Formats: sequence, C-alpha cells, structure tokens
Amino acid sequence: MNNTLNENLESILSLEISDERKVVLQPLIEYIKSKREKEQAIRLNFICTHNSRRSQFSQIWAQTAADYFQLAAQCYSGGVEVTACNERTIASLERMGFIVSKHGHSNPIYFVLHTEDSRPINVFSKLYDDVINPHTGFATVMTCSHADENCPFIPGAEMRIPVRYEDPKAFDDTDQEAAIYDERSRQIASEMFYVFSRV
Repeated sequence: MNNTLNENLESILSLEISDERKVVLQPLIEYIKSKREKEQAIRLNFICTHNSRRSQFSQIWAQTAADYFQLAAQCYSGGVEVTACNERTIASLERMGFIVSKHGHSNPIYFVLHTEDSRPINVFSKLYDDVINPHTGFATVMTCSHADENCPFIPGAEMRIPVRYEDPKAFDDTDQEAAIYDERSRQIASEMFYVFSRV
C-alpha cells in the first residue's frame, strides 16, 4: 500500500469498535468463517439505495481488508436505483490514499486501487442484480435502512445481513462535508478490518 493509505490504515486500525457494533458485525464474521471452512467462494454484495456512498465505501474497504489478510473474498456493491457514485465518496477515498482513475461521464466507472499492482476495484452505481454482481452463493450486506426496509428479498442471496451506517449525504455542501465523509469512510474501514481479522 502507498504511504498515505498506510498512514491512514494505522489510525483506522486503532479506532475502537463498540460492543454494540461487534454484535451487529458478528453474523458477517460467521458467514465468512463458514464459507472459508467449507472451502467455498466468499462473495459479499453491499447494498444501499443509490449505490453511491455507503455501499461503495463498504465494498472498497471490505475488498482492501480481505486482500490485506490474504483472504480470497470477492466484494461487490449495488443499489435499488441507479444514480452515480457520488464524487464526494471518491474524494474521500483519494484523501485516504487510494489510487483512483475515472472513465466516462454521467455514471462514470472508477478504477480504485490500494496498491500500484493490485487488481482494480470497479466502482459505479448499479442495481444489486447487475450482470457483474453475483447471482448465487453470496451474502447480501444491507448498509442503509431504506434499502433494508424497502428491498425485502434479494434473489440468490444465501444470507441477508444488516450492517447499517449513517448517511454522510446529510452534510453535503456544508463546511463539515469532507470531515463527515472521511469519518464514515474510517468507520466502515475499521469495521471491515475488524471483520476480516476475526475470520
């Protein structure tokens, strides 16, 4: 990992996770453990309404954590509506130290790398059942209450796991915007690293 990401990772790994959140994360840990013990593919699809903020952070940090711990997991994301990955999400990822390149305009595809030679994580807004996402043998991780409550059934999912996060969107166009996006990114990062460290 590059120096900026390494420095951020050191502070992220020192963040304390509450007992309440550990209870929320335990089903995800158990799912990954179970797949690993059975020597089955680990596929996680992180879902929020627009697939523009929380689910993107979750996919990227989960894939980064899996790679960090050398676990062969495949992380995806999707939504119930297609918009675009919010540019504030991308800006926060760049501040964290990820290498990002943009391709396209209205719903651009971003290639996100945690090291120069890592496999790019493809980031763009898509439906949860997009062709690039798994259709069988995966866990659905619901990252927002709206999607969790309004999307009661995800075809092909072996397990549905709610891991909800507060939406940083509430602080868009305020002087707290960058700080809140980074705070949410760090929270998600710390929890995904906690999950994969327990597998």
